[in-house]
Amino acid sequence: MTMNRLLVPVRGDGKGEAVLGHALAVARRFNSHIEVVHCRARPQDMLPFGVVMPRALRRQIEDGAKSLADQEEAHLHKMLSDTLAREGVHEVPRGEIPPDDRPSVTWYEEDGKQIDVIKRHGRLADLIAVAKPDRELGIGVNSLHAALFASGRPVLLCPPEGPPPALGSRIAIAWNGALEAARALALSIGLIDRAEGVVVLDGGAGESGADGSALMTYLAQRGVSAERRQLAAGSHPGRAILAAAKEAGADTLLMGAYGHSREMEAMLGGATQEVVDETRMPVVFAH
Repeated sequence: MTMNRLLVPVRGDGKGEAVLGHALAVARRFNSHIEVVHCRARPQDMLPFGVVMPRALRRQIEDGAKSLADQEEAHLHKMLSDTLAREGVHEVPRGEIPPDDRPSVTWYEEDGKQIDVIKRHGRLADLIAVAKPDRELGIGVNSLHAALFASGRPVLLCPPEGPPPALGSRIAIAWNGALEAARALALSIGLIDRAEGVVVLDGGAGESGADGSALMTYLAQRGVSAERRQLAAGSHPGRAILAAAKEAGADTLLMGAYGHSREMEAMLGGATQEVVDETRMPVVFAH
């Protein structure tokens, strides 16, 4: 299994460059093709719902929204072109088959809400890269949730600090035997197979889950040499996972997401929500 096709949804929130940098780091390991999709707001979505207004005012709002979207598109496409020129990565025109011996990128322009664009493009992506959300400002939360809950694909959460020098070279797997952890493992096994080092952070397993010892055997049968460390989660499991991954020298964390409902985790805290809020390393999630 490999990571042939990566999705990077972008908009004018200032986070696109960091996300693209993370995606390029993955693409270099797999000669992946990256689809950068600008989610262009539709003028009608900018109108207040259920409010009757004069036609002239409606046209003024629509024209302003279109002008803003044009400026945003031009800025983001220039950012993409500058980044690709700096990194020596080829931009492939839309509709053209990308090369399979080097990283490449195609720019897409899509009208609509970002969560809908993520659904359309994400279900045929091997990995979806999104920015770490800012819950206080309400930026990026819906995009992360759409990628996790509406695509069926693994999601790379990208911190604003930018990617590590060799993203995916040493991966920490947060393992508790849960269904979400098993899906994260299965959907991201290509990353694990390509890593130079793997460490299993063993948090135990429930009655119906495979324990860390069974995971070690599974990895060994794939030819993956891994080390195993016991994880005492305590009252802040997400923080414990991040601390253990950092101590193990990992540059990337792999874990299942939202074993409880996301609403419950957001209100009461939980491993996933703590990692989302506090991570400074890239995290690959699956639900």
